[in-house]
Amino acid sequence: MTTNPTNPLHDLHPAAEAVARLAEGVADARLDDPTPCPDYAVKELLGHLIGLAGAFRDAARKELGATTDTDPQSALPTLPDDWRTALPRRLDELSRAWSTPSAWEGQTRAGGIDLPAAIAGQVALNELVVHGWDLARATGQPYAPDEASLRVSYALLEPTDGDGGRGTIFGPAVDVPEDAPLLDQVVGRSGRRPDWHPEA
Repeated sequence: MTTNPTNPLHDLHPAAEAVARLAEGVADARLDDPTPCPDYAVKELLGHLIGLAGAFRDAARKELGATTDTDPQSALPTLPDDWRTALPRRLDELSRAWSTPSAWEGQTRAGGIDLPAAIAGQVALNELVVHGWDLARATGQPYAPDEASLRVSYALLEPTDGDGGRGTIFGPAVDVPEDAPLLDQVVGRSGRRPDWHPEA
């Protein structure tokens, strides 16, 4: 697959695999630790990742229903007991679903919102990239997402007239130097401080 702007297909495998590796490195003792998402501890962030992976998997398959109709902000995510096996399985299903060209065609739904499938796929990728950073930073793990995924996120999060690209999902963009690493620029565009640490 490619991240050529003229081709909507993007490979979600690298980002999904990066999140799976991070989740594997989360100790049980860290589940109540804070994350860059103000309302989420690590356990809620992991629960959110399971939920979004299922929702965007079904959005790719055009299997619209409870998973694709639920507003992710309607309730605090819960972490199932089997999360250590459930999350990597969902992430694999997600990336496989979006590896099918037809997934990027037509319309679909995610978070209760109807949108072009090509945009939904980019949103799914961005969710993995940004929440991967959240999880890595919260649990003190290294994180180096692939450049192709970062560029998709950077373009998706570009501020636009009217709402500054924020919508209701992200907070105000954080200013980041133009010569900062691309990951820091993506994090800033998502409304996060690249220097965030749990103890801060």
